[in-house]
Amino acid sequence: MNKTFTCILCPNGCEIRVQLDGTEILFADGNKCPKGAAYVEQEIKNPVRNIASSVLVVGGTMPLCSVRLTAPVPKSRIFDVMEKMKEMKVSAPVKAGDVLIPNVLGLGSDVIATRNVERQETDA
Repeated sequence: MNKTFTCILCPNGCEIRVQLDGTEILFADGNKCPKGAAYVEQEIKNPVRNIASSVLVVGGTMPLCSVRLTAPVPKSRIFDVMEKMKEMKVSAPVKAGDVLIPNVLGLGSDVIATRNVERQETDA
C-alpha cells in the first residue's frame, strides 16, 4: 500500500511518500531531515497527539482556563481525554502549571493549566 504523510515536526512540512506492507515501511522518500522518517514510523506504529483546550472556572475573573497535556497520548484516546476535560470545573484561583488532572485516564500525562485565573472579588 502507498501512503503520503505530511510531517509536522519542523517548518519544512515535508510530503513523505511511503510504501507499506502492513505496518512495515518498505520504502520512504521526500523527507528533508531525519525527523521525517521518525515521524512516519511513529505515525504508522503508535500515533500520538498532544492536546490544548480549556476548562470551566468557577468563581474566577474569567470563565475559562486554557490547559494542555504534559505528554502526548495515543491518538485513539483523544476523544476520551477531551471528554474528561469537558466534564471538569475548577475553582479559582488557578495558576499556570497547576496540575488539574493528574495522569489523565492512566495515560501517563497530566492536564495542566497554562494561564493564571484569579478569584473574582465579590462586593460585600
